[in-house]
Amino acid sequence: MTIEFDNNQPIYLQIMNYLKGEIITGKLKPGDKIPSVRELATELQINPNTVQRTFQELEREEIVETRRGMGRYVTGREETIMKIKREMAQDILDRFVRGMQELGFQSEEIVKAVADNIAAKESRGM
Repeated sequence: MTIEFDNNQPIYLQIMNYLKGEIITGKLKPGDKIPSVRELATELQINPNTVQRTFQELEREEIVETRRGMGRYVTGREETIMKIKREMAQDILDRFVRGMQELGFQSEEIVKAVADNIAAKESRGM
């Protein structure tokens, strides 16, 4: 696992977002075991307390579950995974729209730009 850490956001949130991304893209599937605190801290070369906080937050959001004596696993609840996917998509859309508005685009122009982009990709078979 490789994460380029950004100094403008807490590390535990960056790890959470990375793991959420792995889950919604299917790289981590429901029921998959995730690395232990020690393994992940060693791999990322960060403090184990940071990883522990990440896991606590993921458990609080019911994205991972702890199985006593066995470790942590990705939730098998499809509705939870879909909720994460919708939230992450909304964040991307919010940043995109805000950026386009800062560039001076009006709502109709933003919608047209998106539609044109999708049409161009579809015509190239992407």
